[in-house]
Amino acid sequence: VQFEESGGGSVQPGESLRLSCSASGFVFGNYIMSWHRQAPGKGRELVAAISSGGGTTMYAESVKGRFTVSRDNAKNTVYLQMNSLKPEDTAVYYCNKEGLGASMELYYASDFWGKGTLVTVAS
Repeated sequence: VQFEESGGGSVQPGESLRLSCSASGFVFGNYIMSWHRQAPGKGRELVAAISSGGGTTMYAESVKGRFTVSRDNAKNTVYLQMNSLKPEDTAVYYCNKEGLGASMELYYASDFWGKGTLVTVAS
């Protein structure tokens, strides 16, 4: 299982970024996919998740209305569109797939992690 995140960068508050994650080593279309982030000095947190078919999504309260998760099962890729970025969104962003036994109602990620992509929001 491998995840390759991309699309991070340095932006000013209020700007947008679109992150991509290319996944391999498993049947992508069969799994819930998720985005997580880890800010400096803090633990990793779940940001968003999307069901295997893309019809159901969930978001952390802190990003609702600003971030949108989507996926392209034909490309084995999950995306995170981030709008109206704030300094508190600064973090390394990771994607992952559902852990064994997880569901959208009780979601937790697998033990596999990529290198992540750094997002810095500062004026």
